[in-house]
Amino acid sequence: MSNLLVNTRDQEFVLFEQLGIDKLFETEAFKDFTKDDLLMILNEAEKMAVNVVAPTLAEGDKEGCTFKDGKVTIPKCFHDAWKKFVEAGWLAPSESPDVGGQGLPRSIAFAVSELIGAANYAFQMYPGLTHGAAGLIETYGTEEQKNKYMYKMYAGEWAGTMCLTEPGAGSDLNLIKTTAKRLPDGKFQITGTKSFISSGDHDLTPNIIHPVLARIEGDPPGTKGISIFIVPKIKVNDDGSLGEPNDVVTGGIEHKMGIKASATATLNFGENGNCVGELLGGEREGMRIMFQMMNEARLGTGMQGLDSATAAYEHAVQYAKERIQGNDIMAGKDPNAKPVAIINHPDVRRKLMWMKSHIEGMRSMNYFVAYCMDKSKVAATEEEKANWEGYLDLMTTVVKAYCSDKGLLICSTAMDVYGGYGYCQEYPVEQYLRDEKIATIYEGTNGIQSLTLVGRSLGQRKGANAMNLFGEIQKNIKKMKEHKELGKFTAILEEAANACMDITMFFVQAGKAGNFLLPILNAYKFMEIFGDVLLGHFLIDAAGVAAEKLDAIYKEKGADTEEKQKALCKDDKEAAFYSGRVASAKFFAVEILTTVKSRCEAIKMDEKSALELSEEAFAY
Repeated sequence: MSNLLVNTRDQEFVLFEQLGIDKLFETEAFKDFTKDDLLMILNEAEKMAVNVVAPTLAEGDKEGCTFKDGKVTIPKCFHDAWKKFVEAGWLAPSESPDVGGQGLPRSIAFAVSELIGAANYAFQMYPGLTHGAAGLIETYGTEEQKNKYMYKMYAGEWAGTMCLTEPGAGSDLNLIKTTAKRLPDGKFQITGTKSFISSGDHDLTPNIIHPVLARIEGDPPGTKGISIFIVPKIKVNDDGSLGEPNDVVTGGIEHKMGIKASATATLNFGENGNCVGELLGGEREGMRIMFQMMNEARLGTGMQGLDSATAAYEHAVQYAKERIQGNDIMAGKDPNAKPVAIINHPDVRRKLMWMKSHIEGMRSMNYFVAYCMDKSKVAATEEEKANWEGYLDLMTTVVKAYCSDKGLLICSTAMDVYGGYGYCQEYPVEQYLRDEKIATIYEGTNGIQSLTLVGRSLGQRKGANAMNLFGEIQKNIKKMKEHKELGKFTAILEEAANACMDITMFFVQAGKAGNFLLPILNAYKFMEIFGDVLLGHFLIDAAGVAAEKLDAIYKEKGADTEEKQKALCKDDKEAAFYSGRVASAKFFAVEILTTVKSRCEAIKMDEKSALELSEEAFAY
């Protein structure tokens, strides 16, 4: 089913038919849920997305955020949407009911976030950051801090942010200059400036809680000397009521290409020496603690790529079905031929298929990452838990970088389907493209994510995470290699997976030989290759499930010839859906996976012109 945002039928397929999350109902943590319960919840989330959040997309973009007299005002339409959103319990769907959540599986929470993010990602950022900040306090805070801040944040009464970046310390957090001075009561005086803070200031809630990275006076330089502090915009009294302002002054907001309804602020802490923060966790544990929220944000940014892509694609498909232009190519030069909808043109079909296959692969991959969190939570042994968490650790950077990159390309391709109209504000795809671009940059640029994948993630647990993941891919290949319809496409996946494993070992050997620049220079290429292989794996896996269901439908309906099967797929929605999933795997294998081996061979050539060229030559 299409709502011009997300294909909810495909959401259901990935969750229950491909991943089989209903197995979670057999565990203590999720025993109170049924499939019908979760489908009903997703249906309500869809209503929230379509009826409440989506109408704010164009209006929020047009109005944007304003900064006047030291205060930030966000689009008026966000206020009613926020109220309805938090009252319905969507801010913390997967948290325990004990802290105000619904206790849902993370895999369902990801599906909910896709719906809301596709409706308007700029709006999604406010609850997303609030959830992440509250989660830090839930994990590392004292009972007093939880009672003081967390419950109100999960309820949406107060909002939250993530304060890392500084004017002189963007991606390099070693350079943080914000300081924390001990006070007699055990709290700290915070002094410094944070920049590019999403949701940094706004008028949605009466208070905003800032987790702030800072260095306690006397602590060592570098990230090992960084601590994290809870710094409210408004001080909170012992009885929970709001006190005086906490000397957190907004210096201004950024004027951006996209996500204009999301307030990106510069915050000055302690200009008047009266900004007070509470230590969260232990001293000099700031980076370890903040990584929880950073990784959550990276997965959220990967989801942003999927969110923008699916909305742009759904609109492009609808437009392609309605836009009449050009004759059917099969009519040749027949002067009597009538113009047809552009979805009949081969190049438009190719564009739509490219988008469709990537989106479906990204959805399967992202939901699998969420499912890893669920499986980790209910794991029977420590080894099983470590394996599920290993998949999560390895794939987080890939989800962030790969999905945000492909999301941008999909939005651009959707605009191409519209032609010149897509470039105009009359249609929403130009905004999806503008809003998506930032996803490739913030939460660690995709170049940095690629370096993290090559330099750290692949080697975690002595390479066990990577070997386990490749092992799952090989199991899928073994299962599907003899499939009557998908076997030859599985063989393409096998060649790509082997090439990816081979280049991984090539990087290891290059490093041992002292040629560490080779993997560094080619980290981004590797990330894209790794992501392509993962998507190929998930698409082939999904196609195997879909092909079995499709064969059953053919048998039931007596479609025993290719002609009858094609006719059935035009009239039967379920047959059409399953045939579409099979087609996505075939297309992706031929279009994308066939290039993997040659790209790996190109990396092995160790071409270093980019490093060897003089600086003057770049600007000549």
